[in-house]
Amino acid sequence: MSSIPSTSSRPGKQGATLRYTAMRLGIFAGCFLAIWGLVYARVLPAGLGDSNLMWVLLLALVVSGPLSWVLLRKQRDAMSEQIVAKVDRAKERLSANQSQEDV
Repeated sequence: MSSIPSTSSRPGKQGATLRYTAMRLGIFAGCFLAIWGLVYARVLPAGLGDSNLMWVLLLALVVSGPLSWVLLRKQRDAMSEQIVAKVDRAKERLSANQSQEDV
């Protein structure tokens, strides 16, 4: 039976992926609402015909991407540390299982 280290000893690292994803969606929603308001106020051009929603979605994606890259650096680093730790634990378990099979 192998000993698997618990992630509960690091309180800030648990749920980093969920936190990053929620914050990323929040930035996108904020950009979407801001751009929708600017299109509604006719500051930005509307899409052609029925493509207005698609135009606003695409523009919100283009604007929120760089914002997320800059604003969520700390959360992205925490998420990558969490993922690396999980991959390392999986490698250790695989190695332990392979060594048990060799015996």
